[in-house]
Amino acid sequence: MRTRSLLLAILSFLYWGVRRVLELLVLFGRDERAKEVEILVLRHELQVLRRQVACRRLQAADRAVLAALSQVLPRARQRSFLVQPATLLRWHRELVRRRWTYRRQPPGRPPLAAQTRQLVLRLAAENPSWGYKRIHGELVGLGIRLSPSSVWNILRRHGIEPAPRRASASWREFLRQQAAGMLECDFFTVETLWLRRLHVLFFIELARRRVHLAGVTANPNSAWVAQQARNLIMALAEQEQQPRFLIRDRDCKFTAAFDEIFRSEGIRVIRAPVAAPRAKAHAERWVGSVRRECLDRTLIVSHKHLERVLREYAAHYNTHRPHRSLEQQPPLPSPSPVAANGRECRVRRHDRLAGLLHEYQLAA
Repeated sequence: MRTRSLLLAILSFLYWGVRRVLELLVLFGRDERAKEVEILVLRHELQVLRRQVACRRLQAADRAVLAALSQVLPRARQRSFLVQPATLLRWHRELVRRRWTYRRQPPGRPPLAAQTRQLVLRLAAENPSWGYKRIHGELVGLGIRLSPSSVWNILRRHGIEPAPRRASASWREFLRQQAAGMLECDFFTVETLWLRRLHVLFFIELARRRVHLAGVTANPNSAWVAQQARNLIMALAEQEQQPRFLIRDRDCKFTAAFDEIFRSEGIRVIRAPVAAPRAKAHAERWVGSVRRECLDRTLIVSHKHLERVLREYAAHYNTHRPHRSLEQQPPLPSPSPVAANGRECRVRRHDRLAGLLHEYQLAA
């Protein structure tokens, strides 16, 4: 880039030089009287232009031509030139300055990297009770060196208030914190093709909306319900999960033995109010989803058929179906390749329940 600019400057200078030589040749062919009259006209025009134009802008070729011609004229006639000795010295200083092309360091502290600023804002958003000193300590532990005042300036520039003012949790955050460690359980019934009624027991985790299908039976007696509770406790123990609360309705199928199994594990059983389906809104929502997306679109033949269909739907619900409350992620998200913008990607469809449910994934 620098060589190209220098070449253009040389060509421009040669063009102006050839043009001036041709003008001199034309002047040599004129008589002296015509030249003197033209000089008087040009001097008058120059005076008019000086009165109108305060700041004159000259290009590099203009400067070279004027500087060369100023050495040809006698000293008494140099007053008519725009170029003065101080101007020539200033042009020389500019050439010297342009020669040194090393990068200049602006005054003051060097600017922070964009990733560091984003990390400071992320720590402040994810930890409302942290002040700028606490955030600075966390950054030092990560090996990022910057002063506490820099952290404070970043927070103030983005309108983030001090920690005591933003430490109060919103209703959304409060409810999410309370949902951790809570379970809901409920029964719903399904009529088979032969008009046989089957009862389905399920549990749902409020934090991640994960569904645990307990079992299907035509006779939900006390022994069967208690056994399903034991199975759930063992499954949660294998996953290293320990719920704190269980919400259920006042259905008579939930016996004292059922409640005692959870109480023995330190889980408090909470009974919902009478005729208040919103008290178990998550369980009711799942029942509506499984009916609309699965059971209302197929005929159930037998007990085994219903159990197979529900387990297949529960696997789809837990591992693939997006949830708005989870930012369009399933309860058990799995890492998948991300398609780059602008690139062609192939999408593969996976069918469940003989094409009743469709799952789409990027082809490897």
